[in-house]
Amino acid sequence: MKNILMIIWALVLTTGVFAQQQKFEDSFSADEAIEKPRIRVGADFAMQFQGLSHHADTARLIPLGKGITLPTANFNIEADLADGVIVNLTTYLSSRHHNDAWVKGGYLFVDQLPFIESPAITKAMEFLSFRAGVMELNYGDAHFRRTDNGNAIRNPFVGNYIIDAFTNSPAFEAYFNTGGFLLMGAITTGNVNPVLSGYSAATRQYTAFNAGKELALYSKIGYDKQFTDDFRVRLTLSGYHASKSHAGSLHFGDRAGARFYLVMNRATNSAADVDASANFTSGNWGPGMTNKDNSVMLNLFVKYFGAEFFGTLESVKGTLLNGTEFDFGQFALEGLYRLGSDEQFFLGVKYNAAKNNTPSRINRLEAGAGWFPLKNIVIKAEYVDQNYKNFDVYGGGGGFDGIMVESAISF
Repeated sequence: MKNILMIIWALVLTTGVFAQQQKFEDSFSADEAIEKPRIRVGADFAMQFQGLSHHADTARLIPLGKGITLPTANFNIEADLADGVIVNLTTYLSSRHHNDAWVKGGYLFVDQLPFIESPAITKAMEFLSFRAGVMELNYGDAHFRRTDNGNAIRNPFVGNYIIDAFTNSPAFEAYFNTGGFLLMGAITTGNVNPVLSGYSAATRQYTAFNAGKELALYSKIGYDKQFTDDFRVRLTLSGYHASKSHAGSLHFGDRAGARFYLVMNRATNSAADVDASANFTSGNWGPGMTNKDNSVMLNLFVKYFGAEFFGTLESVKGTLLNGTEFDFGQFALEGLYRLGSDEQFFLGVKYNAAKNNTPSRINRLEAGAGWFPLKNIVIKAEYVDQNYKNFDVYGGGGGFDGIMVESAISF
């Protein structure tokens, strides 16, 4: 790790190209009139070298090798259908959970209504926008900085959060923006896998699922202000409420897979022990599929010249499908310093800690550096150390640590 950081530091002193700027909700209005559909095609690619080792107090873990993990890729299509009317489709070409291609989701984004000739509506659309589809829910701000399969360029680190608030579900979002203030109200089925009926082999019973009886509500309120060219502050509070669901997936909706492969897998003399897809959530923690879900996330983003801070505080409460209550909480602090003539290099530290209403606790430290040789390419290396406390499955405690190196391309 020391040698990697020394190499990157030497590059800082000699090179300058591009910086990667933090993006949250975007305005998709076209800069010019759209006379016919205008299509943009892009892709995301990510490849990792994993050099981790793990341990547990008494549980026997699988031997963990070091090498290249499965490269991941996304395929993106976006089209301007009219002024302020955008359609987006994302496909996972290769992921840890599925080696074959499959659709992540798609949505329609509207921040103008060119097909309705009304001065009142035109004026209202200066402040309003809408998004609808089977899509990544805009709950919290942490999902804007996470790695989404092959899309790793927006994440300064390799890992996502321990409790990962990310899912793709049928949803509708309405936004109001003015003077830096943001207000969003939304509705969703909350299920990453929309189905109409289910069957239980244990009870030999069928169940019809009616989306109208399981709708979840979520919202966001915030303030985002670029005070000067070098000073930006964003503060948001998000909430998610589901009173009933047959498979709520807010914190169990990432079907691409976690970023640390096979960590903490116990040796049970089964081929599934070393199957990356069968253990695609390794390194994560959370309630899993839920019935009731009441979650709240507070986020703060501050950037002053090259210094950047992002903080998260989250509470996750509700019941599991079997009626068991859960109560999770986590916080995360990220500190970055971007440097170089165009801030194309960065050094960063992230600390993430999670707990629930049992004595169990997990904490993770990631420290590393990165370089954007071009604005569409990032190379990053980090040291990660994750620790488990009071986990019976590991005989008390355990953890993993080591080096991760990742390169990513997005265009």
